[in-house]
Amino acid sequence: MLAGGVGGARFAAGLVQVLPPEQVAVIVNVGDDFTHFGLHISPDLDTVCYTLAGRENPDTGWGRADETWHALATVAELGGPTWFRLGDRDLGLHLERTRRLQAGQRLSAITRAVCQAWGVRAQVLPVTDDPVPTRVRTTEHGWLDFQDYFVRRQCAPRVQDFEFVGAARARPAPGVLEALAAAEAVLIAPSNPWVSIGPMLAIPGVREALASKTVVAVSPLIGGRAVKGPAAKMYAEMGIEPSALAVARHYQGLVHGLVVDAADAALAPRITAATGQAVLVTDAWMPTPARRRALAQVTWDFAQALRLAARG
Repeated sequence: MLAGGVGGARFAAGLVQVLPPEQVAVIVNVGDDFTHFGLHISPDLDTVCYTLAGRENPDTGWGRADETWHALATVAELGGPTWFRLGDRDLGLHLERTRRLQAGQRLSAITRAVCQAWGVRAQVLPVTDDPVPTRVRTTEHGWLDFQDYFVRRQCAPRVQDFEFVGAARARPAPGVLEALAAAEAVLIAPSNPWVSIGPMLAIPGVREALASKTVVAVSPLIGGRAVKGPAAKMYAEMGIEPSALAVARHYQGLVHGLVVDAADAALAPRITAATGQAVLVTDAWMPTPARRRALAQVTWDFAQALRLAARG
Protein backbone atom coordinates (compact mmCIF):
# COMPACT_ATOMS: atom_id res chain seq x y z
CA MET A 1 0.00 0.00 0.00
CA LEU A 2 0.94 3.65 -0.50
CA ALA A 3 0.41 5.78 2.58
CA GLY A 4 0.91 9.21 4.03
CA GLY A 5 -0.47 11.10 7.01
CA VAL A 6 -2.94 9.99 9.64
CA GLY A 7 -5.36 8.45 7.13
CA GLY A 8 -2.60 6.31 5.67
CA ALA A 9 -1.37 5.21 9.09
CA ARG A 10 -4.83 4.25 10.30
CA PHE A 11 -5.60 2.33 7.12
CA ALA A 12 -2.29 0.48 7.48
CA ALA A 13 -3.22 -0.41 11.05
CA GLY A 14 -6.45 -1.89 9.70
CA LEU A 15 -4.71 -3.82 6.94
CA VAL A 16 -2.33 -5.61 9.31
CA GLN A 17 -5.41 -6.90 11.15
CA VAL A 18 -6.77 -8.34 7.88
CA LEU A 19 -3.58 -9.85 6.44
CA PRO A 20 -0.52 -11.36 8.11
CA PRO A 21 1.58 -8.26 8.86
CA GLU A 22 4.66 -9.83 7.28
CA GLN A 23 2.78 -9.85 3.97
CA VAL A 24 2.05 -6.12 4.08
CA ALA A 25 4.46 -3.54 2.66
CA VAL A 26 3.63 0.07 3.53
CA ILE A 27 5.40 2.50 1.19
CA VAL A 28 5.43 5.92 2.82
CA ASN A 29 5.72 9.50 1.60
CA VAL A 30 8.84 11.46 2.60
CA GLY A 31 7.98 14.69 0.79
CA ASP A 32 7.14 16.37 4.09
CA ASP A 33 10.49 15.47 5.71
CA PHE A 34 12.43 18.49 6.89
CA THR A 35 15.18 19.63 9.25
CA HIS A 36 14.26 21.39 12.49
CA PHE A 37 16.68 22.25 15.31
CA GLY A 38 19.25 20.40 13.19
CA LEU A 39 17.22 17.18 13.38
CA HIS A 40 15.86 15.15 10.48
CA ILE A 41 12.11 14.80 10.99
CA SER A 42 9.99 12.38 8.93
CA PRO A 43 6.38 13.16 9.91
CA ASP A 44 4.61 10.59 7.70
CA LEU A 45 7.06 7.80 8.47
CA ASP A 46 6.79 8.57 12.17
CA THR A 47 3.00 8.57 12.12
CA VAL A 48 2.92 5.21 10.33
CA CYS A 49 5.51 3.66 12.66
CA TYR A 50 3.90 5.02 15.84
CA THR A 51 0.49 3.78 14.73
CA LEU A 52 1.62 0.29 13.72
CA ALA A 53 3.53 0.03 17.01
CA GLY A 54 0.48 1.12 19.01
CA ARG A 55 2.33 4.18 20.30
CA GLU A 56 0.43 6.97 18.54
CA ASN A 57 -1.55 9.71 20.23
CA PRO A 58 -5.13 8.44 19.82
CA ASP A 59 -6.60 11.94 19.99
CA THR A 60 -4.51 13.65 17.28
CA GLY A 61 -3.45 10.62 15.24
CA TRP A 62 0.09 12.02 15.12
CA GLY A 63 2.80 12.19 17.78
CA ARG A 64 3.25 9.86 20.74
CA ALA A 65 0.83 8.72 23.38
CA ASP A 66 1.54 9.87 26.95
CA GLU A 67 3.73 12.66 25.62
CA THR A 68 5.39 15.37 27.70
CA TRP A 69 6.59 18.76 26.52
CA HIS A 70 9.43 19.82 28.83
CA ALA A 71 12.00 20.38 26.07
CA LEU A 72 9.62 22.53 24.05
CA ALA A 73 8.71 24.51 27.17
CA THR A 74 12.39 25.31 27.65
CA VAL A 75 12.66 26.40 24.02
CA ALA A 76 9.69 28.73 24.59
CA GLU A 77 11.27 30.18 27.74
CA LEU A 78 14.36 31.02 25.72
CA GLY A 79 12.41 32.62 22.89
CA GLY A 80 12.93 29.82 20.36
CA PRO A 81 10.46 28.60 17.71
CA THR A 82 7.66 26.41 19.03
CA TRP A 83 5.39 26.27 15.96
CA PHE A 84 6.30 22.64 15.27
CA ARG A 85 5.24 20.58 18.26
CA LEU A 86 8.06 18.27 19.28
CA GLY A 87 7.28 16.21 22.37
CA ASP A 88 9.97 14.71 24.56
CA ARG A 89 9.34 11.10 23.48
CA ASP A 90 9.10 12.17 19.85
CA LEU A 91 12.37 14.06 20.19
CA GLY A 92 14.20 10.87 21.09
CA LEU A 93 13.35 9.31 17.73
CA HIS A 94 14.54 12.39 15.82
CA LEU A 95 17.79 12.50 17.78
CA GLU A 96 18.59 8.86 17.06
CA ARG A 97 17.54 9.06 13.40
CA THR A 98 19.74 12.11 12.85
CA ARG A 99 22.69 10.45 14.61
CA ARG A 100 22.40 7.43 12.34
CA LEU A 101 22.00 9.52 9.19
CA GLN A 102 25.13 11.47 10.08
CA ALA A 103 26.93 8.16 10.59
CA GLY A 104 26.09 7.23 7.00
CA GLN A 105 23.06 5.00 7.42
CA ARG A 106 20.18 5.32 4.96
CA LEU A 107 16.68 6.35 5.97
CA SER A 108 15.27 2.99 4.87
CA ALA A 109 17.72 1.07 7.05
CA ILE A 110 16.98 3.31 10.02
CA THR A 111 13.24 2.85 9.54
CA ARG A 112 13.71 -0.91 9.43
CA ALA A 113 15.67 -0.80 12.70
CA VAL A 114 12.99 1.34 14.36
CA CYS A 115 10.28 -1.11 13.32
CA GLN A 116 12.28 -4.07 14.61
CA ALA A 117 12.83 -2.36 17.96
CA TRP A 118 9.13 -1.60 18.32
CA GLY A 119 7.81 -4.95 17.14
CA VAL A 120 6.29 -3.68 13.88
CA ARG A 121 6.01 -6.77 11.70
CA ALA A 122 4.85 -5.08 8.50
CA GLN A 123 7.51 -3.83 6.10
CA VAL A 124 7.60 -0.02 6.32
CA LEU A 125 9.50 1.56 3.44
CA PRO A 126 10.23 5.22 2.78
CA VAL A 127 9.54 5.63 -0.91
CA THR A 128 13.07 6.95 -1.39
CA ASP A 129 16.22 7.56 0.64
CA ASP A 130 16.83 10.74 -1.35
CA PRO A 131 15.57 14.17 -0.26
CA VAL A 132 12.47 15.17 -2.25
CA PRO A 133 10.97 18.08 -0.29
CA THR A 134 7.47 19.18 -1.21
CA ARG A 135 6.93 22.87 -1.84
CA VAL A 136 3.60 24.63 -2.14
CA ARG A 137 3.02 27.66 -4.35
CA THR A 138 0.55 30.01 -2.70
CA THR A 139 -1.28 33.15 -3.76
CA GLU A 140 -0.14 35.16 -0.76
CA HIS A 141 3.45 34.06 -0.18
CA GLY A 142 4.72 32.42 -3.36
CA TRP A 143 6.59 29.17 -2.82
CA LEU A 144 6.58 27.80 0.73
CA ASP A 145 8.26 24.76 2.23
CA PHE A 146 5.58 22.22 3.04
CA GLN A 147 5.84 22.38 6.83
CA ASP A 148 5.81 26.17 6.70
CA TYR A 149 2.52 25.96 4.79
CA PHE A 150 1.04 22.99 6.66
CA VAL A 151 2.00 23.58 10.28
CA ARG A 152 3.31 27.11 10.78
CA ARG A 153 0.62 28.74 8.61
CA GLN A 154 -2.05 26.08 9.33
CA CYS A 155 -2.84 25.60 5.61
CA ALA A 156 -4.33 29.11 5.47
CA PRO A 157 -2.65 30.37 2.25
CA ARG A 158 -4.43 29.65 -1.03
CA VAL A 159 -2.77 26.88 -3.02
CA GLN A 160 -1.81 27.32 -6.68
CA ASP A 161 0.63 24.48 -7.37
CA PHE A 162 3.03 21.91 -5.90
CA GLU A 163 6.54 20.77 -6.68
CA PHE A 164 8.57 17.83 -5.42
CA VAL A 165 12.13 19.08 -5.49
CA GLY A 166 14.62 16.52 -6.75
CA ALA A 167 12.00 13.85 -7.44
CA ALA A 168 13.09 13.33 -11.04
CA ARG A 169 16.61 12.44 -9.86
CA ALA A 170 15.56 10.34 -6.89
CA ARG A 171 15.67 6.57 -6.78
CA PRO A 172 13.19 4.28 -5.04
CA ALA A 173 14.51 3.07 -1.70
CA PRO A 174 15.72 -0.52 -1.45
CA GLY A 175 12.74 -2.85 -1.36
CA VAL A 176 10.17 -0.48 -2.86
CA LEU A 177 10.14 -1.76 -6.43
CA GLU A 178 10.56 -5.32 -5.18
CA ALA A 179 7.50 -4.97 -2.93
CA LEU A 180 5.43 -3.55 -5.76
CA ALA A 181 6.56 -6.29 -8.14
CA ALA A 182 5.60 -9.00 -5.64
CA ALA A 183 2.27 -7.47 -4.65
CA GLU A 184 -1.00 -9.24 -5.44
CA ALA A 185 -2.63 -5.80 -5.40
CA VAL A 186 -1.73 -2.25 -4.46
CA LEU A 187 -3.96 -0.19 -2.19
CA ILE A 188 -3.74 3.60 -2.06
CA ALA A 189 -4.74 4.72 1.42
CA PRO A 190 -7.19 7.56 2.07
CA SER A 191 -4.27 9.98 2.08
CA ASN A 192 -4.04 13.41 0.49
CA PRO A 193 -3.68 12.80 -3.28
CA TRP A 194 -1.80 16.06 -3.80
CA VAL A 195 0.89 15.99 -1.09
CA SER A 196 0.92 12.44 0.32
CA ILE A 197 0.48 10.23 -2.75
CA GLY A 198 1.66 12.69 -5.41
CA PRO A 199 5.28 12.87 -4.16
CA MET A 200 5.55 9.08 -4.26
CA LEU A 201 4.19 8.80 -7.79
CA ALA A 202 6.77 11.38 -8.87
CA ILE A 203 9.67 9.06 -7.99
CA PRO A 204 10.87 7.42 -11.24
CA GLY A 205 9.80 3.79 -11.39
CA VAL A 206 6.96 3.91 -8.88
CA ARG A 207 4.10 4.80 -11.20
CA GLU A 208 5.51 2.47 -13.84
CA ALA A 209 5.58 -0.39 -11.33
CA LEU A 210 1.84 0.06 -10.76
CA ALA A 211 0.99 -0.34 -14.45
CA SER A 212 0.76 -4.14 -14.29
CA LYS A 213 -0.97 -4.28 -10.89
CA THR A 214 -4.55 -4.13 -9.71
CA VAL A 215 -4.69 -0.80 -7.91
CA VAL A 216 -7.52 0.30 -5.63
CA ALA A 217 -7.68 3.70 -3.94
CA VAL A 218 -9.76 4.82 -0.98
CA SER A 219 -11.17 8.31 -1.34
CA PRO A 220 -9.98 10.65 1.44
CA LEU A 221 -13.02 12.88 0.81
CA ILE A 222 -16.37 12.07 2.38
CA GLY A 223 -19.28 14.22 1.31
CA GLY A 224 -16.83 16.66 -0.26
CA ARG A 225 -14.83 17.09 2.93
CA ALA A 226 -11.59 15.63 4.22
CA VAL A 227 -11.75 13.76 7.50
CA LYS A 228 -8.34 15.26 8.33
CA GLY A 229 -6.09 17.70 6.55
CA PRO A 230 -6.47 20.18 3.70
CA ALA A 231 -7.23 17.89 0.73
CA ALA A 232 -10.69 19.34 0.08
CA LYS A 233 -9.38 22.88 0.46
CA MET A 234 -6.59 22.14 -2.01
CA TYR A 235 -8.99 20.79 -4.60
CA ALA A 236 -11.22 23.85 -4.30
CA GLU A 237 -8.31 26.29 -4.55
CA MET A 238 -7.03 24.48 -7.63
CA GLY A 239 -10.41 25.12 -9.26
CA ILE A 240 -11.75 21.59 -8.79
CA GLU A 241 -14.94 20.88 -6.89
CA PRO A 242 -13.87 18.62 -4.01
CA SER A 243 -15.62 15.27 -4.20
CA ALA A 244 -15.03 11.55 -4.58
CA LEU A 245 -15.46 12.15 -8.33
CA ALA A 246 -12.55 14.60 -8.23
CA VAL A 247 -10.43 11.96 -6.49
CA ALA A 248 -11.39 9.41 -9.16
CA ARG A 249 -10.36 11.80 -11.92
CA HIS A 250 -7.13 12.56 -10.05
CA TYR A 251 -6.22 8.87 -10.19
CA GLN A 252 -7.61 8.20 -13.68
CA GLY A 253 -5.42 5.83 -15.65
CA LEU A 254 -3.73 4.64 -12.45
CA VAL A 255 -6.39 2.88 -10.39
CA HIS A 256 -8.92 0.24 -11.33
CA GLY A 257 -11.25 0.69 -8.39
CA LEU A 258 -12.25 3.41 -5.96
CA VAL A 259 -13.71 2.94 -2.49
CA VAL A 260 -16.08 5.74 -1.46
CA ASP A 261 -18.17 6.43 1.60
CA ALA A 262 -21.92 5.84 1.65
CA ALA A 263 -22.34 9.62 1.71
CA ASP A 264 -21.04 9.62 -1.87
CA ALA A 265 -23.07 6.66 -3.16
CA ALA A 266 -24.89 8.85 -5.68
CA LEU A 267 -21.56 9.64 -7.35
CA ALA A 268 -20.73 6.01 -8.06
CA PRO A 269 -22.35 5.83 -11.54
CA ARG A 270 -20.75 9.13 -12.53
CA ILE A 271 -17.33 7.92 -11.39
CA THR A 272 -17.55 4.76 -13.45
CA ALA A 273 -18.88 6.63 -16.49
CA ALA A 274 -16.17 9.31 -16.28
CA THR A 275 -13.15 7.16 -15.44
CA GLY A 276 -14.02 3.51 -16.04
CA GLN A 277 -13.21 2.75 -12.42
CA ALA A 278 -15.25 0.21 -10.50
CA VAL A 279 -16.70 1.71 -7.32
CA LEU A 280 -17.29 0.15 -3.93
CA VAL A 281 -19.60 2.04 -1.57
CA THR A 282 -19.04 1.41 2.14
CA ASP A 283 -18.49 3.15 5.48
CA ALA A 284 -15.12 4.77 4.85
CA TRP A 285 -14.73 6.65 8.14
CA MET A 286 -12.17 5.13 10.56
CA PRO A 287 -12.80 6.46 14.08
CA THR A 288 -11.97 3.16 15.82
CA PRO A 289 -9.64 0.19 15.33
CA ALA A 290 -12.67 -1.93 14.42
CA ARG A 291 -13.67 0.51 11.66
CA ARG A 292 -10.10 0.56 10.33
CA ARG A 293 -10.12 -3.21 10.10
CA ALA A 294 -13.53 -3.25 8.43
CA LEU A 295 -12.50 -0.71 5.79
CA ALA A 296 -9.25 -2.54 5.11
CA GLN A 297 -11.12 -5.84 4.78
CA VAL A 298 -13.67 -4.65 2.23
CA THR A 299 -10.98 -2.77 0.30
CA TRP A 300 -8.76 -5.83 0.12
CA ASP A 301 -11.68 -8.05 -0.90
CA PHE A 302 -12.63 -5.51 -3.59
CA ALA A 303 -9.06 -5.46 -4.93
CA GLN A 304 -8.94 -9.25 -5.00
CA ALA A 305 -12.24 -9.44 -6.87
CA LEU A 306 -11.00 -6.94 -9.47
CA ARG A 307 -7.73 -8.81 -9.85
CA LEU A 308 -9.46 -12.11 -10.41
CA ALA A 309 -11.93 -10.53 -12.84
CA ALA A 310 -9.05 -9.07 -14.86
CA ARG A 311 -7.50 -12.52 -15.15
CA GLY A 312 -10.78 -13.83 -16.56
